[in-house]
Amino acid sequence: MNTRRAFRQRRLTATIGVALLAALILAAIVVVGQQSLSPASAADRSSLAPVSEADGMISEHDAVSVFADTPAVSNLDPELLTALRAAAVAAEEDGIRLHVNSGWRSPAYQEVLLADAVEKYGSAEEAARWVATPEKSEHVSGDAVDLGPLAGQDWMSRHGAAYGLCQIYANERWHYELRPAAVANGCPPMYEDPTADPRISQ
Repeated sequence: MNTRRAFRQRRLTATIGVALLAALILAAIVVVGQQSLSPASAADRSSLAPVSEADGMISEHDAVSVFADTPAVSNLDPELLTALRAAAVAAEEDGIRLHVNSGWRSPAYQEVLLADAVEKYGSAEEAARWVATPEKSEHVSGDAVDLGPLAGQDWMSRHGAAYGLCQIYANERWHYELRPAAVANGCPPMYEDPTADPRISQ
């Protein structure tokens, strides 16, 4: 009787051990898979090159004028910048001062922002709802600008189309791009977030 009980105990212990080992292996596979999906994961954030104003960096505490001579503004697409400055003049007449939170970005700066987003949101998939890769980012090409303050965003939501400036993503009320046809036809429907934008998802 004691022998049979001891055998059952050993078999139960072995089964539990195998199950625990399988769970550990599965967890390791998931972690490795997530790291391989993250082009700039939190783990390698420190290996990225330092960035500065020359890369389009704007301090989160700064309110940079749309007329500023700084790379984040002056490296924007010329047509976008012209439309943006015309809108800013009109907004000023309504007592609203637009400023640039982020404009043109170097690929290195975009990589840093992507790494920060992966760290903040916990995965590359969730980060993609907010930050594109350098190869797909409209900021890197100079074709997008993030505007503030909140009153400026409200003004742009009502008047931006008259200047061909449209909010592109429903989850980013600050992100504007040039759509010249909007002057006559209004802005196109927004994407839910960048992952729904075929320019980025393809």
